[in-house]
Amino acid sequence: MASFQKNKTAVILFFLLVSVVALGWTLKPENESEYININPTVIIKDSIASVKAFQKVYKVLMSPRCVNCHPIGDVPLQGEDSHLHVMAPKRGIDGRGLYAMKCTNCHQTKNTPGLHTPPGNSDWHLPPADMKMVFEGRTAHQLAKQLMDPSKNGHMDINKLKKHADDAFVLAGWNPGEGRSLPPLTHAEFKKEWLTWLNNGAYAPAK
Repeated sequence: MASFQKNKTAVILFFLLVSVVALGWTLKPENESEYININPTVIIKDSIASVKAFQKVYKVLMSPRCVNCHPIGDVPLQGEDSHLHVMAPKRGIDGRGLYAMKCTNCHQTKNTPGLHTPPGNSDWHLPPADMKMVFEGRTAHQLAKQLMDPSKNGHMDINKLKKHADDAFVLAGWNPGEGRSLPPLTHAEFKKEWLTWLNNGAYAPAK
C-alpha cells in the first residue's frame, strides 16, 4: 500500500512538472527580445583618445587665426602676436561693430588683394556681447569645458558642434590672406581631431 502511494505521488508530481513547463512555454513571447535585449547598442567613450585629440584642437584654437576673433575684451586682436586691433573697433551688441564703425566697412566678402590687407568673409564679426565665447587666455581645460556648455558656446549641442567644423567662418581661418600664417593643422586634420574629441566623450584635459 505504501509503495502504491509513493508511485501515485510520483505520477502526480510528474504531471504537475510537465504542466508547469508547458505553461511556461506557452507564455514565452514569440519575439524574445520583447523581454531581453539580446543585441544592446554599446557606446564606447575613450577619455585618453578624447583628451589627446583636444590637445591638438587647442593648438588650432589658440592660433592667431582663431584667438584674434575671440578676445577677452571688446576690441578684436590682429597680427601674429595677437595685439589689439590698431583701428580699435568695438564689439557692439551683435558683434558686428559699434555705431558707424562696422566690421564690414573694411572686411569685405573676400580677402582684399595684397600683403597684410583686410581678410574677408560675407559675415565678418566677433561673437555677440551676450555670448563672447572667449578663447584668449583660456587653458585647455577651461576651453574644453566652455565649448561643451550651450550657455557659453552659442547654444550649440553636440551635433551642431560637429557641423561647426565646416562653418564658413571656421574655414576662413585657412584662407587668411597674404602675409598671415595658417593654423598648425590642415583643416582636414583639425576636423578629424575635433570629431575624435567629441565622439569619444568630449573630455577636458586636466589643465
